[in-house]
Order: sequence, then structure tokens, then C-alpha cells
Amino acid sequence: MFGIAIASASPAVAAHCSHARAGIGAVATQNITDPILGPRMLDGLRCGASAAEAIAGVLDSTDHGAYRQLLAIGPVGAPAHHCGAHASRFSASAAGQHAMAAGSALANRQVPAAMIAAFEASGGHFADRLLAGLQAGAAAGGAPTALHSSGLLVVREVPWPIIDLRVDWSDADPIAALSLLWQLYAPQVEEFVRTALQPDQAAATGVPGS
Repeated sequence: MFGIAIASASPAVAAHCSHARAGIGAVATQNITDPILGPRMLDGLRCGASAAEAIAGVLDSTDHGAYRQLLAIGPVGAPAHHCGAHASRFSASAAGQHAMAAGSALANRQVPAAMIAAFEASGGHFADRLLAGLQAGAAAGGAPTALHSSGLLVVREVPWPIIDLRVDWSDADPIAALSLLWQLYAPQVEEFVRTALQPDQAAATGVPGS
């Protein structure tokens, strides 16, 4: 699986920043976001580029790389990160063996390291591990301003996200709201995939409201 968990003070952060393709990788376009760079990085990974090469390729195609914060991870090799010179104050990143965490306008530069540590120490479903990292980042200080949106995106063997959950605006706690959404959605993930591929064998899904 590849995936991204993300949160921001801005509305609908996942709609602008999170990109992933099954079997290819996951990328994020952060800070002053240019969403077109996400698909371009994934195209690079699809063509065999490493994460670092995919990032370098899109930086070569834009005049505004100094304003971007980019993350990428592919099926082989190390994850990679770019933080431009004009990124927001207190930008930072941390890498694990199979994960990369980064943020801009952070409360402190230890936030990404806390996210990686929590991701690597946690177990369970991949989405649980991503959320553990996001929660640890918030607990380590997160951002100095209130968070308002969050998202959880996971891809696997089918050409659509098996998980694509978003809290586009919350005045309370978008990470807690996202965690609740995942708890409601988690029991249905495999059934949604199975019935999409084999609708003639679908029984009642048991989804609330169905």
C-alpha cells in the first residue's frame, strides 16, 4: 500500500496536496501548493524514476520550486523531500525506512521526527499507522495555529483509492474527526473492493444508510 495522512490550518488540504497511485507511489505537494506537481511526480515514478529523481524532474519543469515543499515515495529506494528556500518558517522533514514526514509553518522542527517514530512503532492496518503518525505530530506541537482540515488517502492493487477520507473543515479537531471517519469506514474497506470487482456476488453491505 501507499498512502498519505495530512492536516492543515487551511480548508480541504487533502484535495490540493495528496496524490497516490496503486503500485506507483504516493506524493504530496505542500507549503504554497501547486497541485499539478503531484501527478507529474507520479508520472515520473511510473516511468521508473526514484523518489528523488521524480522530485528533481518536476522542479526542472517549474519556475517556482523555491516556494514548494514536495514529498515522494515509490516502490523501491528511499523516500525523498524538497523544501524550497521560500517555504514557510519552521519547515522541517524526517525520513524513515518506508515513510517521509514533513511540514511547514510548524510549531517546532521536531514534529516530523515524532510522526515517523509513531508510524514506525505502531501496528495494525496501514491506515492506522498513518493516523498514528498524524496524531503524534499534533501531540508534538503540530502547528502554532489551529488545524481545520485533514485527509487520509490509501491505494493498493485497484486503480482507485481503497481509502479516501477527508475532513474539509472543522472548527474543533479535524484529526479526531478523521480518526472517527476511519473507524466507521474500516470494517467496509475489503467489502467495498470485493463488491466493486464482483458485483454479482455482493450481499447487503451492512453500511449504515444502505
